[in-house]
Amino acid sequence: MRTDLFDYDLPPERIAQTPLPRGESRLLVLHRGEGRIEHRRFSDLPAYLRPGDTLVLNDTRVTARRLEARREGGLSAEVVLLHPVGDTCWAAIVRPGRALRPGKTLTLIGPNSQAPVTARVVATTPEGGRILDVGDPVARDALAGWGVAPLPPYINTPLPPEQEERYQTVYATYDGSAAAPTAGLHFTEEMLAAAEAMGVRQARLTLHVGIATFRPVRTEEIEAHEMHAETVSLPPEAAEIINTTTGRVIAVGTTCVRALETAGKFAEGSRLDAGNLPGPRVVPFAGETHLFISPGYHFRVVDAMITNFHLPRSTLLMLVSAFAGRETVLRAYQEAIAEGYRFFSFGDAMLIL
Repeated sequence: MRTDLFDYDLPPERIAQTPLPRGESRLLVLHRGEGRIEHRRFSDLPAYLRPGDTLVLNDTRVTARRLEARREGGLSAEVVLLHPVGDTCWAAIVRPGRALRPGKTLTLIGPNSQAPVTARVVATTPEGGRILDVGDPVARDALAGWGVAPLPPYINTPLPPEQEERYQTVYATYDGSAAAPTAGLHFTEEMLAAAEAMGVRQARLTLHVGIATFRPVRTEEIEAHEMHAETVSLPPEAAEIINTTTGRVIAVGTTCVRALETAGKFAEGSRLDAGNLPGPRVVPFAGETHLFISPGYHFRVVDAMITNFHLPRSTLLMLVSAFAGRETVLRAYQEAIAEGYRFFSFGDAMLIL
Protein backbone atom coordinates (compact mmCIF):
# COMPACT_ATOMS: atom_id res chain seq x y z
CA MET A 1 0.00 0.00 0.00
CA ARG A 2 1.34 3.44 -0.96
CA THR A 3 2.49 5.72 1.85
CA ASP A 4 0.99 8.80 0.19
CA LEU A 5 -2.48 7.33 0.75
CA PHE A 6 -2.03 8.42 4.38
CA ASP A 7 -1.30 12.05 3.57
CA TYR A 8 -3.61 14.97 4.32
CA ASP A 9 -3.35 18.74 4.41
CA LEU A 10 -3.39 20.35 7.85
CA PRO A 11 -3.40 24.12 8.31
CA PRO A 12 -0.54 25.03 10.69
CA GLU A 13 -2.93 26.86 13.01
CA ARG A 14 -4.66 23.54 13.77
CA ILE A 15 -1.52 22.20 15.51
CA ALA A 16 -2.05 22.68 19.25
CA GLN A 17 0.90 24.51 20.79
CA THR A 18 -0.25 24.48 24.41
CA PRO A 19 -2.41 22.07 26.40
CA LEU A 20 -5.90 22.82 27.67
CA PRO A 21 -6.77 21.89 31.25
CA ARG A 22 -7.21 18.14 31.60
CA GLY A 23 -10.66 16.94 30.58
CA GLU A 24 -11.59 20.11 28.68
CA SER A 25 -10.56 19.07 25.17
CA ARG A 26 -13.07 18.21 22.47
CA LEU A 27 -13.91 14.61 21.65
CA LEU A 28 -14.74 13.36 18.16
CA VAL A 29 -16.67 10.11 18.47
CA LEU A 30 -16.33 7.89 15.41
CA HIS A 31 -18.69 4.93 15.06
CA ARG A 32 -16.55 2.94 12.65
CA GLY A 33 -19.20 0.43 11.59
CA GLU A 34 -21.45 3.09 10.11
CA GLY A 35 -19.00 5.96 9.73
CA ARG A 36 -21.15 8.20 11.93
CA ILE A 37 -19.46 11.10 13.76
CA GLU A 38 -20.48 12.93 16.93
CA HIS A 39 -18.87 16.06 18.32
CA ARG A 40 -18.62 16.04 22.11
CA ARG A 41 -16.35 17.14 24.97
CA PHE A 42 -13.85 14.76 26.55
CA SER A 43 -15.73 15.15 29.81
CA ASP A 44 -18.63 13.38 28.04
CA LEU A 45 -16.61 10.16 27.75
CA PRO A 46 -18.48 8.37 30.60
CA ALA A 47 -21.64 8.47 28.46
CA TYR A 48 -19.95 6.00 26.10
CA LEU A 49 -18.64 3.63 28.79
CA ARG A 50 -20.55 0.65 30.13
CA PRO A 51 -20.22 -1.55 33.23
CA GLY A 52 -18.00 -4.47 32.34
CA ASP A 53 -15.71 -2.42 30.07
CA THR A 54 -11.99 -2.18 30.75
CA LEU A 55 -9.86 0.90 30.14
CA VAL A 56 -6.26 -0.03 29.40
CA LEU A 57 -3.77 2.67 30.43
CA ASN A 58 -0.08 3.09 29.66
CA ASP A 59 1.60 4.13 32.92
CA THR A 60 4.98 5.05 31.45
CA ARG A 61 6.58 8.29 32.61
CA VAL A 62 8.54 10.69 30.39
CA THR A 63 12.13 10.92 31.60
CA ALA A 64 13.90 12.17 28.48
CA ARG A 65 15.49 15.64 28.72
CA ARG A 66 16.58 18.11 26.03
CA LEU A 67 19.88 19.90 26.75
CA GLU A 68 21.96 22.51 25.01
CA ALA A 69 25.53 21.50 24.26
CA ARG A 70 28.73 22.65 22.59
CA ARG A 71 30.86 20.67 20.18
CA GLU A 72 34.67 20.50 20.34
CA GLY A 73 35.03 23.58 18.13
CA GLY A 74 32.53 25.60 20.15
CA LEU A 75 29.62 25.21 17.73
CA SER A 76 26.19 24.59 19.21
CA ALA A 77 24.56 21.18 19.45
CA GLU A 78 21.45 19.64 20.97
CA VAL A 79 21.17 16.48 23.03
CA VAL A 80 18.04 14.57 24.02
CA LEU A 81 18.86 12.20 26.86
CA LEU A 82 16.65 9.13 26.55
CA HIS A 83 17.57 6.71 29.34
CA PRO A 84 20.59 5.71 31.44
CA VAL A 85 22.91 2.94 30.23
CA GLY A 86 25.28 1.11 32.55
CA ASP A 87 26.84 3.14 35.36
CA THR A 88 28.07 6.28 33.59
CA CYS A 89 26.29 6.52 30.23
CA TRP A 90 23.11 7.82 28.62
CA ALA A 91 21.42 6.72 25.41
CA ALA A 92 20.73 9.94 23.53
CA ILE A 93 19.71 11.59 20.30
CA VAL A 94 22.23 14.22 19.17
CA ARG A 95 22.10 16.98 16.58
CA PRO A 96 23.94 17.39 14.30
CA GLY A 97 24.40 13.64 14.19
CA ARG A 98 26.93 13.59 11.34
CA ALA A 99 29.34 15.73 13.34
CA LEU A 100 29.05 13.65 16.50
CA ARG A 101 30.48 10.24 15.73
CA PRO A 102 32.11 7.92 18.29
CA GLY A 103 35.27 9.48 19.68
CA LYS A 104 33.90 13.04 19.67
CA THR A 105 33.17 14.95 22.86
CA LEU A 106 30.39 17.31 23.88
CA THR A 107 30.06 19.86 26.63
CA LEU A 108 26.61 19.63 28.19
CA ILE A 109 25.37 22.98 29.48
CA GLY A 110 23.67 22.87 32.86
CA PRO A 111 21.07 25.08 34.51
CA ASN A 112 22.00 28.28 36.31
CA SER A 113 25.40 27.97 38.00
CA GLN A 114 25.85 24.24 37.46
CA ALA A 115 29.27 23.37 36.07
CA PRO A 116 29.17 21.96 32.51
CA VAL A 117 29.63 18.22 32.06
CA THR A 118 31.81 16.68 29.37
CA ALA A 119 30.39 13.67 27.56
CA ARG A 120 32.20 11.41 25.13
CA VAL A 121 30.39 9.68 22.26
CA VAL A 122 31.33 6.02 22.70
CA ALA A 123 28.88 4.21 20.40
CA THR A 124 25.93 4.49 18.05
CA THR A 125 22.57 2.79 18.58
CA PRO A 126 20.54 0.79 16.04
CA GLU A 127 18.00 3.65 15.89
CA GLY A 128 20.69 6.18 14.94
CA GLY A 129 21.24 7.58 18.42
CA ARG A 130 24.42 7.78 20.47
CA ILE A 131 25.74 6.42 23.75
CA LEU A 132 27.27 9.26 25.77
CA ASP A 133 29.71 8.50 28.59
CA VAL A 134 30.15 11.19 31.26
CA GLY A 135 32.62 9.07 33.24
CA ASP A 136 31.01 9.40 36.66
CA PRO A 137 27.82 7.82 38.09
CA VAL A 138 26.93 10.88 40.20
CA ALA A 139 27.26 13.25 37.24
CA ARG A 140 25.32 10.83 35.06
CA ASP A 141 22.39 10.72 37.49
CA ALA A 142 22.43 14.50 37.99
CA LEU A 143 21.74 15.03 34.28
CA ALA A 144 18.23 13.63 34.79
CA GLY A 145 17.31 16.98 36.35
CA TRP A 146 18.86 19.15 33.65
CA GLY A 147 17.29 20.59 30.52
CA VAL A 148 13.63 20.63 29.59
CA ALA A 149 10.97 18.15 28.57
CA PRO A 150 11.58 17.17 24.92
CA LEU A 151 8.27 18.24 23.37
CA PRO A 152 7.58 17.05 19.82
CA PRO A 153 9.21 19.03 17.00
CA TYR A 154 5.91 20.54 15.82
CA ILE A 155 5.41 22.30 19.18
CA ASN A 156 7.18 25.65 19.16
CA THR A 157 6.09 26.84 22.61
CA PRO A 158 8.10 25.25 25.44
CA LEU A 159 6.33 24.44 28.67
CA PRO A 160 7.46 26.52 31.66
CA PRO A 161 9.24 24.30 34.22
CA GLU A 162 6.32 24.59 36.64
CA GLN A 163 3.97 23.20 33.97
CA GLU A 164 6.07 20.26 32.75
CA GLU A 165 3.88 17.82 34.67
CA ARG A 166 1.17 18.61 32.11
CA TYR A 167 3.20 16.48 29.68
CA GLN A 168 2.68 13.48 31.98
CA THR A 169 -0.49 11.47 32.50
CA VAL A 170 -1.98 11.58 35.99
CA TYR A 171 -1.17 7.86 36.29
CA ALA A 172 2.44 8.05 35.01
CA THR A 173 4.52 5.71 37.17
CA TYR A 174 7.46 3.98 35.50
CA ASP A 175 10.38 6.00 34.11
CA GLY A 176 11.55 5.44 30.56
CA SER A 177 9.64 7.33 27.82
CA ALA A 178 10.97 9.81 25.31
CA ALA A 179 7.43 11.11 24.73
CA ALA A 180 4.10 11.02 26.51
CA PRO A 181 1.31 8.58 25.60
CA THR A 182 -0.77 11.59 24.66
CA ALA A 183 -4.27 10.07 24.62
CA GLY A 184 -3.92 9.69 28.38
CA LEU A 185 -3.17 13.38 28.93
CA HIS A 186 -6.90 14.15 28.80
CA PHE A 187 -7.82 12.15 31.89
CA THR A 188 -8.22 13.57 35.37
CA GLU A 189 -8.05 11.46 38.50
CA GLU A 190 -11.72 12.30 39.08
CA MET A 191 -12.72 10.96 35.65
CA LEU A 192 -10.91 7.69 36.27
CA ALA A 193 -12.52 7.34 39.70
CA ALA A 194 -15.95 8.03 38.23
CA ALA A 195 -15.43 5.38 35.53
CA GLU A 196 -14.38 2.86 38.16
CA ALA A 197 -17.43 3.68 40.26
CA MET A 198 -19.73 2.87 37.34
CA GLY A 199 -18.16 -0.58 36.90
CA VAL A 200 -15.41 0.17 34.37
CA ARG A 201 -12.20 -1.57 35.37
CA GLN A 202 -8.68 -0.32 34.66
CA ALA A 203 -5.69 -2.37 33.53
CA ARG A 204 -2.26 -0.80 33.44
CA LEU A 205 0.64 -1.77 31.23
CA THR A 206 3.91 -0.02 30.44
CA LEU A 207 5.17 0.82 26.96
CA HIS A 208 8.09 3.23 26.86
CA VAL A 209 7.53 5.52 23.88
CA GLY A 210 10.56 5.92 21.61
CA ILE A 211 11.67 9.10 19.89
CA ALA A 212 10.95 7.48 16.50
CA THR A 213 7.22 7.85 17.16
CA PHE A 214 7.41 11.33 15.54
CA ARG A 215 9.15 10.17 12.38
CA PRO A 216 7.08 9.84 9.20
CA VAL A 217 7.23 6.73 7.06
CA ARG A 218 9.75 7.55 4.30
CA THR A 219 9.39 4.48 2.12
CA GLU A 220 7.10 4.64 -0.93
CA GLU A 221 5.29 1.48 0.18
CA ILE A 222 4.33 1.05 3.83
CA GLU A 223 5.29 -2.63 3.71
CA ALA A 224 8.94 -1.59 3.26
CA HIS A 225 8.95 0.43 6.49
CA GLU A 226 11.02 -0.99 9.35
CA MET A 227 9.14 -0.47 12.61
CA HIS A 228 11.11 0.79 15.60
CA ALA A 229 11.18 -1.33 18.74
CA GLU A 230 9.60 -0.23 21.99
CA THR A 231 9.88 -1.84 25.41
CA VAL A 232 6.68 -3.30 26.87
CA SER A 233 5.62 -4.81 30.16
CA LEU A 234 2.18 -6.38 30.56
CA PRO A 235 2.05 -7.70 34.14
CA PRO A 236 0.00 -10.75 35.15
CA GLU A 237 -2.58 -8.69 37.07
CA ALA A 238 -3.31 -6.57 33.99
CA ALA A 239 -3.56 -9.65 31.78
CA GLU A 240 -6.03 -11.16 34.25
CA ILE A 241 -8.25 -8.08 34.14
CA ILE A 242 -8.22 -8.04 30.33
CA ASN A 243 -8.90 -11.77 30.04
CA THR A 244 -11.90 -11.54 32.40
CA THR A 245 -13.41 -8.45 30.76
CA THR A 246 -17.10 -9.01 30.08
CA GLY A 247 -17.55 -5.80 28.10
CA ARG A 248 -15.16 -4.04 25.75
CA VAL A 249 -11.40 -3.69 25.96
CA ILE A 250 -10.84 0.04 25.36
CA ALA A 251 -7.23 0.98 24.68
CA VAL A 252 -6.22 4.47 25.78
CA GLY A 253 -3.76 5.41 23.05
CA THR A 254 -1.99 3.69 20.19
CA THR A 255 0.77 2.59 22.58
CA CYS A 256 -1.74 0.44 24.44
CA VAL A 257 -3.05 -0.92 21.14
CA ARG A 258 0.44 -2.05 20.11
CA ALA A 259 1.13 -3.61 23.51
CA LEU A 260 -2.22 -5.41 23.69
CA GLU A 261 -2.08 -6.73 20.16
CA THR A 262 1.47 -7.96 20.71
CA ALA A 263 0.27 -9.82 23.81
CA GLY A 264 -2.66 -11.11 21.77
CA LYS A 265 -0.33 -12.58 19.15
CA PHE A 266 1.59 -14.37 21.90
CA ALA A 267 -1.66 -15.71 23.32
CA GLU A 268 -2.77 -16.89 19.90
CA GLY A 269 0.52 -18.72 19.49
CA SER A 270 0.01 -20.49 22.82
CA ARG A 271 -3.50 -21.56 21.74
CA LEU A 272 -2.14 -23.00 18.51
CA ASP A 273 0.46 -24.93 20.50
CA ALA A 274 -2.40 -26.31 22.60
CA GLY A 275 -4.31 -27.58 19.60
CA ASN A 276 -6.19 -24.33 18.90
CA LEU A 277 -8.27 -24.71 22.06
CA PRO A 278 -10.01 -21.62 23.51
CA GLY A 279 -7.63 -19.59 25.59
CA PRO A 280 -6.88 -16.14 26.98
CA ARG A 281 -6.98 -12.98 24.88
CA VAL A 282 -3.53 -11.92 26.12
CA VAL A 283 -0.64 -13.40 28.04
CA PRO A 284 1.69 -11.49 30.38
CA PHE A 285 5.03 -10.59 28.88
CA ALA A 286 7.99 -8.24 29.17
CA GLY A 287 10.19 -7.46 26.21
CA GLU A 288 10.18 -5.55 22.94
CA THR A 289 7.51 -5.13 20.32
CA HIS A 290 8.22 -4.46 16.64
CA LEU A 291 4.54 -4.81 15.70
CA PHE A 292 3.53 -2.57 12.78
CA ILE A 293 -0.25 -2.33 12.53
CA SER A 294 -1.50 -1.18 9.14
CA PRO A 295 -4.65 -1.73 7.05
CA GLY A 296 -5.40 -5.41 6.65
CA TYR A 297 -4.32 -6.23 10.21
CA HIS A 298 -6.65 -8.52 12.19
CA PHE A 299 -7.27 -7.12 15.69
CA ARG A 300 -7.26 -9.79 18.39
CA VAL A 301 -7.79 -7.83 21.61
CA VAL A 302 -8.86 -4.19 21.19
CA ASP A 303 -12.58 -3.41 20.83
CA ALA A 304 -12.42 0.40 21.01
CA MET A 305 -9.75 3.05 21.40
CA ILE A 306 -9.20 6.59 22.60
CA THR A 307 -6.56 8.44 20.63
CA ASN A 308 -5.44 11.88 19.48
CA PHE A 309 -5.16 13.11 15.89
CA HIS A 310 -1.94 11.91 14.26
CA LEU A 311 0.62 13.22 11.79
CA PRO A 312 0.30 12.52 8.06
CA ARG A 313 2.21 9.45 6.86
CA SER A 314 2.82 8.30 10.42
CA THR A 315 2.63 4.72 11.66
CA LEU A 316 0.08 5.94 14.21
CA LEU A 317 -2.30 7.15 11.49
CA MET A 318 -1.83 3.81 9.75
CA LEU A 319 -2.72 1.97 12.97
CA VAL A 320 -5.91 3.99 13.42
CA SER A 321 -6.76 3.43 9.75
CA ALA A 322 -6.33 -0.31 10.23
CA PHE A 323 -8.87 -0.16 13.06
CA ALA A 324 -11.53 2.05 11.50
CA GLY A 325 -10.75 2.06 7.77
CA ARG A 326 -8.49 4.50 5.94
CA GLU A 327 -11.23 6.36 4.07
CA THR A 328 -13.41 6.59 7.19
CA VAL A 329 -10.54 7.95 9.29
CA LEU A 330 -9.40 10.51 6.71
CA ARG A 331 -13.00 11.67 6.26
CA ALA A 332 -13.23 12.13 10.03
CA TYR A 333 -9.96 14.07 9.98
CA GLN A 334 -11.29 16.40 7.29
CA GLU A 335 -14.42 17.04 9.35
CA ALA A 336 -12.29 17.66 12.44
CA ILE A 337 -10.24 20.24 10.51
CA ALA A 338 -13.41 21.93 9.24
CA GLU A 339 -14.83 21.99 12.79
CA GLY A 340 -11.71 23.61 14.25
CA TYR A 341 -10.32 20.67 16.26
CA ARG A 342 -6.81 20.96 17.69
CA PHE A 343 -4.34 18.35 16.41
CA PHE A 344 -1.44 16.25 17.69
CA SER A 345 0.04 15.85 21.18
CA PHE A 346 -1.66 18.76 22.97
CA GLY A 347 -4.75 18.59 20.78
CA ASP A 348 -8.21 17.07 21.00
CA ALA A 349 -9.18 13.42 21.18
CA MET A 350 -11.05 10.75 19.23
CA LEU A 351 -13.09 7.87 20.59
CA ILE A 352 -13.34 5.10 18.00
CA LEU A 353 -16.11 2.61 18.71
